[in-house]
Amino acid sequence: MQYTKLGNSDLTVSRICMGCMGFGDAKNGQHSWTLDEEHSREIIRRGLELGVNFFDTAVGYQSGTSEQYLGRAIRDFVRREDVVVATKFLPRTQEEIAAGVSGQQHIENMVNTSLRNLGLDYIDLYIYHMWDHQTPIYDILDGLNRVVQAGKVRQIGISNCFAYQLAKANALAEREGFPKFVSIQGHYNLIFREEEREMAKLCAEDNIAMTPYSSLAGGRLSKRPGETSRRLEEDSYARFKYDATAAQDQVIIDRVAELADQRGVSMTEVSLAWLLTKVTAPVVGATKLHHIEGAAKAVDLKLTAEECAWLEEPYIPHRLVGVMAQNTPAAAGERHVWSTGSQKVETA
Repeated sequence: MQYTKLGNSDLTVSRICMGCMGFGDAKNGQHSWTLDEEHSREIIRRGLELGVNFFDTAVGYQSGTSEQYLGRAIRDFVRREDVVVATKFLPRTQEEIAAGVSGQQHIENMVNTSLRNLGLDYIDLYIYHMWDHQTPIYDILDGLNRVVQAGKVRQIGISNCFAYQLAKANALAEREGFPKFVSIQGHYNLIFREEEREMAKLCAEDNIAMTPYSSLAGGRLSKRPGETSRRLEEDSYARFKYDATAAQDQVIIDRVAELADQRGVSMTEVSLAWLLTKVTAPVVGATKLHHIEGAAKAVDLKLTAEECAWLEEPYIPHRLVGVMAQNTPAAAGERHVWSTGSQKVETA
């Protein structure tokens, strides 16, 4: 395994981050293909053996049971200081807004819930899961600053945002003396490369770590024609993201398979080796031992510039899907209010 710093932070992370969305009690979540605790622990233990020290979960995964499974495994298998635990918080609910719960109080409630679920004293990387258009970004940054100052969180990250939102949020944080986002977890893989338009350039310039999710496109970049899995068959959200572009994506997937044959490796290794040339640490979901084993091998596979260009060449721009399709940037003439404490700044 190889390791690197997470952007401008002091966190040292493995080049592969284990995504824990596949762990948790299926009765308490929206996914039928998640693993029970016994099998989740096996995969977490194998990841640790392979040198993975970076784990990503969320309070919203299977009603918190993903956090619970991960936390218990960490306490049983490894020293706390040897791993980097990331988890995510959700926007305020309509019920909270109606009850007058502020963005700051919401974050305090969310972080306390995650700490209880994890059974840990602090979270290494606390991630703003999706943009909350009903809560001023000042309130989010202020709330995050408070939990950092309280020692409950070491660093903060963001997920599912546009480059302009991240740039403006970090500029506001710098002005107010709040912690800045050190990482972005966006949708990025060999068949969905829209992050290259703006986000990748911003991250390169400001040394913000990219830790993309869906790094294997819900298994599409790791399976040959005819191969399937329970997740491919049952994950309706992944189908929503990829089915509309299946024909054009298949051209790239076929090239991944061809290159894997030429190099004598798996499609997983080729797909992730390509992504590792672009990002800090892809988030790789694992529901079988060979998933994390293949991901770990990818770190040692070096693709040539010519191989990367050949994989990239058939790509056709995609429309935004999933969470990002709901995060609509300001339209022409529309004004957003960014609260800055006692001031309010309107931006076109």
